[in-house]
Amino acid sequence: MSSTLFRTKKVEQSILDTEEPEHALKKSLSALDLTVFGVGVIIGTGIFVLTGTVAKDNAGPATALAFVAAGIACALAALCYAEFASTVPVAGSAYTFSYASLGELPAWIIGWDLVLEFALGTAVVAVGWSGYIQSLMENAGWTMPAGLGSREGADAFGFDILAAALVLVLTGILVLGMKLSARITSLVVAIKVTVVLVVIIAGAFLINGDNYDPFIPKEKPVEAGSSLDSPLIQLMFGWAPSNFGVMGIFTAASVVFFAFIGFDVVATAAEETKNPQRDMPRGILGSLLICTTLYVLVSIVVTGMQHYSELSVDAPLADAFKATGHPWFAGFISFGAAVGLTTVCMILLLGQTRVFFAMSRDGLLPRFFSRVHPRFKTPHRPTILLGVIIAILAGFTPLTELAALVNIGTLFAFVVVAIGVIILRKSRPDLPRAFRTPWVPVIPILSVGASLWLMINLPAETWVRFAIWMAAGFLVYFLYGRTHSRLARRESGEEQPSVGGGTP
Repeated sequence: MSSTLFRTKKVEQSILDTEEPEHALKKSLSALDLTVFGVGVIIGTGIFVLTGTVAKDNAGPATALAFVAAGIACALAALCYAEFASTVPVAGSAYTFSYASLGELPAWIIGWDLVLEFALGTAVVAVGWSGYIQSLMENAGWTMPAGLGSREGADAFGFDILAAALVLVLTGILVLGMKLSARITSLVVAIKVTVVLVVIIAGAFLINGDNYDPFIPKEKPVEAGSSLDSPLIQLMFGWAPSNFGVMGIFTAASVVFFAFIGFDVVATAAEETKNPQRDMPRGILGSLLICTTLYVLVSIVVTGMQHYSELSVDAPLADAFKATGHPWFAGFISFGAAVGLTTVCMILLLGQTRVFFAMSRDGLLPRFFSRVHPRFKTPHRPTILLGVIIAILAGFTPLTELAALVNIGTLFAFVVVAIGVIILRKSRPDLPRAFRTPWVPVIPILSVGASLWLMINLPAETWVRFAIWMAAGFLVYFLYGRTHSRLARRESGEEQPSVGGGTP
C-alpha cells in the first residue's frame, strides 16, 4: 500500500496531460504579467500596518533591516519555487511539484492545504477590503444599512454584502479569461504602486533625522495600547513578542514575513504562461525584489517622519502624515489600501482555482471540474463553485480565529517545495532545468529551517485547526482520491497515458 501512496507522476506525463484539448488552459501570460501578479498579491495591508507595529515593539528604525531579513527568508523559498515552476510548468504550484517529487499522498496533502489557504485568504482579504470601502463611504457621509456591512456590532444574521459582492465580481472576471484578469490587475497594481511611491516621495521630505536615534533600540517597556493590543498581530500569532536589540530585528522579521506571503501564487499560473521556462523565475523573483524594495523604503520613511515610540499600531503611515500636519494623506493611503486589496483577493482566488483544477485533472477530485470553458479556455466550473462558496464564507463567517491558517498553510507549502527540489535533483538529474536553485541542498535546507522556525511561532490553536483540516483531507483521499486517481487507473490499465494532443 505504501508504494501506491507515494507513487510519483512523471514530469513528462504532467506536461502531456496539459495538452488534452478538454483540459488545456490558454497560454497568454508574459514575464511582465507574472511580475504584476506577484506585486499585486504581495502588496496589501501589510505595508500600511505592520511597519508601525514592529517598529514600536521590536526594531525601531531598524524595521528596514527586518524587512530585508524577511525578504531573504522568502527569497530562499522563491528560488526553490522558480526551479520547480520552470521545470514543471503545470497548474497547481506546490501540489504539482509534490506529485512529481514526493508522491501522490504528499501531493494530496499539500493540495488540500493550499485549497484551504487560498480560500481563507481570499475571504479574509475581501472582508478587509469591505472595511476600507465602508470607511471611505463614511468619510463621504454614506453609511451601509445595518446588517449589510461589517459584522461587528451587527446581529447574528448580518451579511457583509460588499465582501461577498467583490468575490463574485472577481469570479466573473476570472471566468472570462486570464488576459482580461492580467489587464485589470495591471491597472490596479499601477494605482497601488503609485500610491506607495507618492507616500515614499512625499514622506521623504518630512523626515527628521533625530527620529533615527537610536537606529537599533536596546530596550523598551511594553506599554498599554502597544502592539500587544493590535488585532492584526493577535490575528496572526495569538501573541505579540516584545524585545529589542539585534534579536528584536529577527523577531520583527518573523512578523513582517507575512507581508510577503503571496509570491508563491505566481507559480499556479505556470501552465498559462507563454514561455514558463524563462518567464516564471523572472516573475517570481522580480515581484519579490520589487516588493522588498518598496517595503524597506516605506519603513525608512515612516520611522523618519515620526519617532518609532509614537507610531500608531493600526494606521502608522496615515497617522504619521497627520502628525506632521498633512492629514489629506490619510484618506489617500486608505484609498490605496482598498484598491490594492482588490488584486490580492483576485490573485488568491486565481491560485485556488488552479490548484483545484489540477487536482481534478489528476482524478483526485471529480473530473467534472477539470473541463475548461470552450471559448474562454478557463476552468470555469471550479472557479464558479469556489467563488460562490468563498463569497458566502466572506459574507457570513467570522474569520478572525481562522485567518492564521493562511500563514501556516503557506509555510507548510514552502517546506514541501524545498524538500521536493532536493529529491527531484537526485531522482531526475536528467530533467532539463531552465532555472536551477543555487547551492542545493544548502538553499533548500535553509528554506525549510526558516519556514519551520516561523511555523513554531504560531499559536497552538492554529496547529490544532490545521491538524483537523489535514485529518479531513486524509479521509477524503482514502475514500475517494486514492481509487479515482488517474495515475492509479493508468497503472491498473483502466486508462491509457496521455499523448500529445489528447488521450487515445
